[in-house]
Amino acid sequence: MKEPRRKFLQKTGLALAASSVFSPNVLLSATIQTKKKLGVALVGLGYYSKDLLAPALQLTKNCELRGIVTGSPEKIPEWQQKYGIKDKNIYDYKNYDKIANNKDIDVIYVVLPPSMHAEYTIRGANTGKHIWCEKPMAPSVKDCEAMINACEKNNVTLAIGYRCQHDPNIQAYMQAAKDQRFGKVKLITSAAGYVEGRTTHWKQKKSMGGGVMGDMGVYAIQGARLATGEEPVRVHARTSTTRPEIYHEVEETALFHLEFPSGALAACHTSFGINMNYLQVNYEKGWVKMDPHSAYRGNKGSMSDNTIIDFPIENQQAKQMDEDAYAIMNNKPLIAPGAEGLKDIRVVEAVYEAAAKGCGVSL
Repeated sequence: MKEPRRKFLQKTGLALAASSVFSPNVLLSATIQTKKKLGVALVGLGYYSKDLLAPALQLTKNCELRGIVTGSPEKIPEWQQKYGIKDKNIYDYKNYDKIANNKDIDVIYVVLPPSMHAEYTIRGANTGKHIWCEKPMAPSVKDCEAMINACEKNNVTLAIGYRCQHDPNIQAYMQAAKDQRFGKVKLITSAAGYVEGRTTHWKQKKSMGGGVMGDMGVYAIQGARLATGEEPVRVHARTSTTRPEIYHEVEETALFHLEFPSGALAACHTSFGINMNYLQVNYEKGWVKMDPHSAYRGNKGSMSDNTIIDFPIENQQAKQMDEDAYAIMNNKPLIAPGAEGLKDIRVVEAVYEAAAKGCGVSL
């Protein structure tokens, strides 16, 4: 009986070895575990990449900027001079898929208008590289699901650029919900907005995934979701604009109410025409206030038991990318995987439906 078992194990081992040899993504995972830093390629060189992500990558310990993907050749010399990017690590949107053969690149960070997120995440996943994608994840639930499926099929991770979830100040009130420190959540007021001065940006164009809900609205949604630790079951909403000459394709402002399974209620506000950034959570036996709530830096707050929430953080984006890189290298759960982005877009779609119908919508 021992001999057949031994042969079975030997054959099984050979089969597993063979599957590893012919699976590039398995080899990629094994290689990544031995690397000290992951190489990141930024896809899209607009403001967020240029002014925030690229400088933040200079502060990280677990990853570094090694490549760029751009449709604007005139930008290349500046990026090469500033960051020493090699010629072989520069791509455009046509030869983007050839990044599969580049051992310098481990992670592709998609920083494009939302309408392009699904295409470049799916194409990126098919190269066998891990994917980081900026928020909003995509304009539709269908796109989000396709992105998740592509990454799962290719055995690569998908992280959404939710910098706030990596911020210890936000994590503090999330923990209060988990611990039920003040009892059950009763009411949440969550607001995120600023006065957008640009008039021809993707944020004003429906075809590019514009509108306030997918952008600033996600922060208002997350304030409610993270404070309750629940997913909403019903939405009431209204959208409007005070600048129809600019916001004629998409909404400038949205007001929406969320109902949660526990009975908690959330009043959420978001706008491209109003400055607001705060969160208040009222519990059975206390409260938490955050102001600002979702800024790039300086988020802070307090609790009704005199607890102060004020954890200085040097750079949110650097912390986000470092922690996502660490998770990949050590096969740990991501803080904000693709499933997290999908949850928010489900709410965004429900807000649009509720606003269009003029009545409540169940999720």
